[in-house]
Amino acid sequence: MSMPRVMLLIPTASYRAPDFMSAADKLGLDVVVASDIDQPLADMYPGRWLTLPYHDIQRGAQAVARYADRFPLDAVVAVDDPGTILAAHASAELQLTGNSPESVMGTRDKSALRQALDDASVQSPRWQVCRFDDPSPATQLDYPVVIKPLGLNGSRGVMRADDPTSFDHAVERLRRLLSSKSAAEECGDLADRYLVEGYIPGIEVALEGLLRDGELHTLAIFDKPDPLDGPFFEETIYVTPSRLPQQQQDQVVEAARRSAEALGLRDGPLHAELRLNDDGAWPVDVAARTIGGLCARTLQFGAGMSLEEIVLRHAISAPLESLNRDSRAAGVMMMPIVGRGRIRAITGLDEASAVPLIEQIEMEARVGDRLVPLPDGADYPGFIFARGGDPAEVEAALRESWSKINFVL
Repeated sequence: MSMPRVMLLIPTASYRAPDFMSAADKLGLDVVVASDIDQPLADMYPGRWLTLPYHDIQRGAQAVARYADRFPLDAVVAVDDPGTILAAHASAELQLTGNSPESVMGTRDKSALRQALDDASVQSPRWQVCRFDDPSPATQLDYPVVIKPLGLNGSRGVMRADDPTSFDHAVERLRRLLSSKSAAEECGDLADRYLVEGYIPGIEVALEGLLRDGELHTLAIFDKPDPLDGPFFEETIYVTPSRLPQQQQDQVVEAARRSAEALGLRDGPLHAELRLNDDGAWPVDVAARTIGGLCARTLQFGAGMSLEEIVLRHAISAPLESLNRDSRAAGVMMMPIVGRGRIRAITGLDEASAVPLIEQIEMEARVGDRLVPLPDGADYPGFIFARGGDPAEVEAALRESWSKINFVL
């Protein structure tokens, strides 16, 4: 009996490749990696590597179809945002299980998300789309507002403005960011405009879920204990299980479910960011993929399954006996970007690793690398993971560990 063949869409800049490849190896899958840049050793492994034009969806989907003519595929899985639309188009082309291209488009265009939420009467702030070449609407807005690029992820380019002056400065800064090659390619046709939303006060949480035939199975709710008030929105700590009252957790789940329904998402992973205040839960962003960075390492499920294994099992219709998460508290700190400059040294890692409950420290940045803070940058320098019996203890361990790390720029 042949092993299921799965195509993993892994952009070169993704953090996720090792964890997805490890899960695929555990399941005994026949994997082909589809990247956005030619791989030097691809010719040595025929059928194992494919280079796709991620930003030319039609051409990319046709390339996947041609590949599948020679090497039939059981699933096409995007591990990060840049590949989600391409995966949806390719799956539709091959008549594989997956979300419709139209539903996934709503997760990659922030204005399409807002329109879908409005159409479904899901709680959403006032919003409008503006073009950079149009006259500034700064004097006509009800402040505070948040300015967002339509097609970037990870809080990149997201800024709060409290008055017309800070609004115009933020828009000009976003214009410069979107003129860079990488950001312009990622945004595509959306790079000439931006979204203006009313600022949503309150605490922020994240929900990780799996959609199975339209039904949302909640895998985890993460608290974000650090306030995200602006002017930029650099995320740091995620901790689960949530310490929120059950009523508020229920509001989060229902808002995420209704958001997925509004977009038409029915299949595969769902990651939703939401804000909570006296008026309930407000969707901030919705993605048809798992939690970003290396944060999925906080989650462990029945029989030792990782989140990546759950996604792959679902994709190939393999049994999923339990979606229950490990009962221990877990958390991750995405190391804050401490400044702009080239790294001369990183100190304190041994002391940080020795803090009780710290499970792992994964450095992404190296000496010689350049740090670029949000809203312009996109890469966190590293991740700290902790696990224990209580969410508060896990959070405290993450903070203590981080206090011992120093970046010399």
